[in-house]
Amino acid sequence: MNKTITIAAATGIVLALAFSLGAIPSGIDAQAQTETTPFPSREKTLSVSGTATTKVDPDLLVVQFGVEVQEKTAKEALDSNKQKMTAVVDAIKAAGISQDEISTSQLTIYPVYESYQEKETGIYKQRLIGYSVTNIIRVETSNLGLASAIIDGAVDGGANRVDSVSFTLSPKKQTEVSDNLLAEAIENAKTKAQKALTPLDYQIIGVKHVSLSEFGIPPPVPVYYGAYAEKAAMDGSYSTPIFSSDQQVTTTASVVFIIGSQ
Repeated sequence: MNKTITIAAATGIVLALAFSLGAIPSGIDAQAQTETTPFPSREKTLSVSGTATTKVDPDLLVVQFGVEVQEKTAKEALDSNKQKMTAVVDAIKAAGISQDEISTSQLTIYPVYESYQEKETGIYKQRLIGYSVTNIIRVETSNLGLASAIIDGAVDGGANRVDSVSFTLSPKKQTEVSDNLLAEAIENAKTKAQKALTPLDYQIIGVKHVSLSEFGIPPPVPVYYGAYAEKAAMDGSYSTPIFSSDQQVTTTASVVFIIGSQ
């Protein structure tokens, strides 16, 4: 009887030990459970934005003008517009513009309706009276001095729309100016950071992140071509004076500095 009880007790001890060993993780699982969570980064940072601005002379002239006609049929309107636009292109080529500097900016055709009131019913209705065709061309040239000659020649050639005249930067010059401003913008950010840290007894000990702005061509400087100038150019009594102006280019750089006590 005592032997039976002893054997049963021993068996219970063995089973309890087996369960206990099964609860203890081993290998990679054990290591993962015993690793401690790392402390969050304690480095101190300061985020500053720096800017650099300069003014440069434009090197690209952009002029948009064209012909707008209205005829009874779409074919008549297209033929008339084509004839007049050919004369306009010939005129600006004579002023010194090459074919490569000319492109079509917009070509539209749409029906023109007239409103009328029926005598019997008094209801207002519309009837088709013709078609309107507008052809706008765009001239881009590095010869800024041709601005007046282009407009005067186009109007003399038959253009009845002068939409815009503007001076801007070519992509090549824009890239050059932007690249030259990068170092100045970052240096400006560094100067701001140093001035802010001095009274706090801190200093710059490193750079964590630098973000540069996208470099887009600045908005072109428009030159408005009024009705008076257009009329004067058409009757030959006036040569359109057009003057370019400087383009302002700004670059921004955001820098995150790592700082420490002095």
